[in-house]
Amino acid sequence: MSFDLTGKRVFVAGHRGMVGAALVRRLANEPCDVITTTRAELDLTNQAAVRDWFAAEKPDAVILAAAKVGGIHANATYPVDFLAENLALQTNVITSAYANGVEKLLFLGSSCIYPKYAPQPITEDALLTGPLEPSNEWYAIAKIAGIKLCQAYRKQYGADFISAQPTNLYGPGDNYDLENSHVLPALLRKFHEAKQSGAPEVVVWGSGKPLREFLHVDDLADALVFLLKDYSGDVPLNVGSGIEVTIRELAETIARMVGYEARLTFDADKPDGTPRKLMDSGRLHALGWNRARGLEEGIAQAYAHWWTHGGRG
Repeated sequence: MSFDLTGKRVFVAGHRGMVGAALVRRLANEPCDVITTTRAELDLTNQAAVRDWFAAEKPDAVILAAAKVGGIHANATYPVDFLAENLALQTNVITSAYANGVEKLLFLGSSCIYPKYAPQPITEDALLTGPLEPSNEWYAIAKIAGIKLCQAYRKQYGADFISAQPTNLYGPGDNYDLENSHVLPALLRKFHEAKQSGAPEVVVWGSGKPLREFLHVDDLADALVFLLKDYSGDVPLNVGSGIEVTIRELAETIARMVGYEARLTFDADKPDGTPRKLMDSGRLHALGWNRARGLEEGIAQAYAHWWTHGGRG
């Protein structure tokens, strides 16, 4: 049965993040009332505060996109923070949602929940079948616990709590800091700055051979709203584009979109990471959602947004 959003109060937890902001934009097209709260107004790691907030606001639905996130260095340096804070905030939100009669909850996982050497493309069945990638295992373990808590509420109480995990994202709200950004925004900024300065080359980390999948964050938001309305199941669903390119191909695509054909130089001293990381989104597509935009279109839009916002995410 579909979940009708008409007149519903939908709480987007983490609305200032990249995914949360995209969800707020997407939900503006639905006949519902979107509820948000800032970290200063509500500390999601504070159990009593979260309990009281839910009792007062009484949302009908929740999308849990809030999380403590960071790069490899941050995960390695602060494992307690990444594990404990994420466990606390997601447990507080999920338990308070059930206690206050929330009708539907969607928990946002991460592709890092899967084993480092999961068979490709990665299906949902690969969860908990092997060791995690050590560089972000603390974050991944917390996300796995959130997925399992939603499954537990379904099993014990029949709660309509679901989970989904996206592939690599890009778009409005992304991080363009060259020191700690992901590969797509980093390359966008590198090509833009090379164009501005007339630099003859752009340096790409690694060999350029690894394969990666990318999804525009607004397409993720559309898929999540689709799942909120039309999915009720135990399986935490993959949300991907199915668009897989090598890092070299990504750099060449970005060069075309920026309009600057600099020479590509590959820094072999930098790590490649996992050779391939593609998620199987067949279950999602079978439900009726398969609306991911093309990579060139998405990159052009992301670049235009970044440029018009003064070089900010």
